[in-house]
Amino acid sequence: MSTIEEALKKHASTSVEDESESQTAAPVDKKHPSRSASVKQEESPQVHIPLEDLERQGYVSVLGNRCAINEEFRGIKQKVLSNAFGPLSKSLPNANLIMISSATASEGKSFCALNLALSIALEQDKTVLLVDCDVLNPSLDKKMQIKPKQGLIEYLSSEADDVQDIIHLTNLEKLRFITAGRQHHLSSELLASEKMAQLAEEFVSRYPDRLVIMDCPPLLGINETSVLSTLAGQILIVVEEGRSAMANIKTAVSSLDRNKAIGFVLNKSTQPDNSNYGYGYGYSYGR
Repeated sequence: MSTIEEALKKHASTSVEDESESQTAAPVDKKHPSRSASVKQEESPQVHIPLEDLERQGYVSVLGNRCAINEEFRGIKQKVLSNAFGPLSKSLPNANLIMISSATASEGKSFCALNLALSIALEQDKTVLLVDCDVLNPSLDKKMQIKPKQGLIEYLSSEADDVQDIIHLTNLEKLRFITAGRQHHLSSELLASEKMAQLAEEFVSRYPDRLVIMDCPPLLGINETSVLSTLAGQILIVVEEGRSAMANIKTAVSSLDRNKAIGFVLNKSTQPDNSNYGYGYGYSYGR
């Protein structure tokens, strides 16, 4: 984390230190993780996520098992929650809308987006909506082993009339999901459309206790990602240790609004126990 912030210190003036977890995770029934009466269910289609399979693949466990990755994403989650609902939220528009991207492809942004969503879904009094905005190269439905459904593109192209038609309930009670939808020759224009901006506004205002995570395309070479970044209050940039070029990171950050809460997730960092994954994390704020 420190190497990233030092290299980008010209773009930031303040850092946020680690905080202890302030919220209590909701108890989860291992056989029926969706059982709860605390949140009213929307009238939407439901999809089944193989939670045990995800855990075996190294994702955050929602079945009550202690995993190192749970602790790592708990630290990231608490900063996100603090920014979304704490004192900073009063001066940060759309603070509960989080964009996750990377400078270039294949740095682990979708992996981090899904893990953060799973971690937030364990919160007692929050829900999370995960949106696959990477319409050019969607992967979240594959990661969750979900068959293709109508999603974001269908809504933006007016093939789906109601946003509730594309918000899929899952077997994890606090998690909702919107797929990218089918390939479309105007997908770039649809992402940059006024309808997308209006949809983002509905996301953040309809359910004030909800976090919305947008898994977006890489920043470099795709103009629509910069447009999407204007909709979010928080931006997480995933950086793969030993792979991401600092010049690319600087270029990617330079395209962002420096008044946003911009965070860096260091993916696959070296750990003392020689594990294969690890996450460093820090926020920076421009002025």
